[in-house]
Amino acid sequence: MIAVALRNLRHRPGGFIATFLSAFLGAALIMAFASLIDTATGVDAASNESLVTTAGVGGGWCLVIVAFAVTSTLTLAVRQRDQQIALLRSVGATGPQVRRMIVGEALLVALLAAAVAVPVGWLLGRVLVKLLHNTGQVASTIDPAFGVTALSAGFGVTLLGSLAAAFATARRTSAHGRKKQRPLLRRIGAGLFLLIGTNCAILTATLMDGKGIDAMQTAGQAGIWASIGLALLAPELLRLVTAALGPVVRLFGAPGELALRGPRLSAAVMPVLLFTGIATGTVYMQGIEDRAAVGQIEPDYAQDIQTLNYVVVGMITLFVAIMLVNTLIAATTHRRREFAQQRLAGATRGQVTAMVALEGVLITATGVLGGLLASLFTILPFGSARADRIWPDASPAAFGIVAAIAVVLTASAVVQTTRRTLHGPATTAVRA
Repeated sequence: MIAVALRNLRHRPGGFIATFLSAFLGAALIMAFASLIDTATGVDAASNESLVTTAGVGGGWCLVIVAFAVTSTLTLAVRQRDQQIALLRSVGATGPQVRRMIVGEALLVALLAAAVAVPVGWLLGRVLVKLLHNTGQVASTIDPAFGVTALSAGFGVTLLGSLAAAFATARRTSAHGRKKQRPLLRRIGAGLFLLIGTNCAILTATLMDGKGIDAMQTAGQAGIWASIGLALLAPELLRLVTAALGPVVRLFGAPGELALRGPRLSAAVMPVLLFTGIATGTVYMQGIEDRAAVGQIEPDYAQDIQTLNYVVVGMITLFVAIMLVNTLIAATTHRRREFAQQRLAGATRGQVTAMVALEGVLITATGVLGGLLASLFTILPFGSARADRIWPDASPAAFGIVAAIAVVLTASAVVQTTRRTLHGPATTAVRA
């Protein structure tokens, strides 16, 4: 089955692009933060503390988000190959053989992605050290290093994460009797992440009340954990939003009916929700902090925390934004045959494009609303702890900008990919 995996990679590279990009970007981020550990060797105590703290916090959160991204994109890639896997099973392939093929493909893609990510991780590591130089957290005489720690972390985490994701995904291709258990396990996972987020929010509003900028440490975590938890509930959230907006969507006629009857692209909701939740929570938390700090004497490490906050969440947000576009393009491209069948049944190219655009509206609305809810796990407790008011004195403009970016990213990825997919005769796409 390893030979089959190699042939799949050689003859169907497009099916692995989404997984490759997730692993590549994740490996680059992990290498960048891990390189700070290499840089911290033999430096003064203050610089060492700043470098190690940034590496630990940034690398830790990157690990969580990257593992989630690789798992979701790999799951999407495998689901898109249901016919191929069914064909392999029909000609005698056993469940363990199919699982070995999936795991082999994932490891090969992860190894290639980690290797290509080395120069990018090296460059990002230098950028991080430069930022720490500019804020005075690391002595300007310290040169950035990229050594064993960065390479070990990048390759190790990427390979182990892809291996774990591949095993989890491969298990889903076996016994049909387990299909009913998957939603339950997913919902249990979502509940656990939401409980962790709730716990961090409660700690922020209680134990961290009056602790000043230190409250950022738990408030930021609350929003990220809640975003992941709600992202796991994407199918349920998408059904709710679809039911609520269904009457409006039907006003668009045939495209609206097709959009409501089409596949539920819950995998596409996840990156929209993560992007909106993390970005919104960070922007408003920093705004609350900036207003609360006016006229106050901040501790020496306040600059460290703000820099860490901006750099870590900024890089994670960028990664999630790329993951958003990546997932949407992969999910839309896979529907070439479906689009062709709709055209043969009488739908025009314009109607198919309008259908996909309306699906994009449902995806974006679900992700943005879910992200807004997740961001409240950060905003409300931090506002209570830092400004003594649950609802912060902040303009909705920042959320509007974040939501607009999510809309633009989703619309451009979905509509442009659909237009490219619709090129050529429908009969050719159906036979493909």
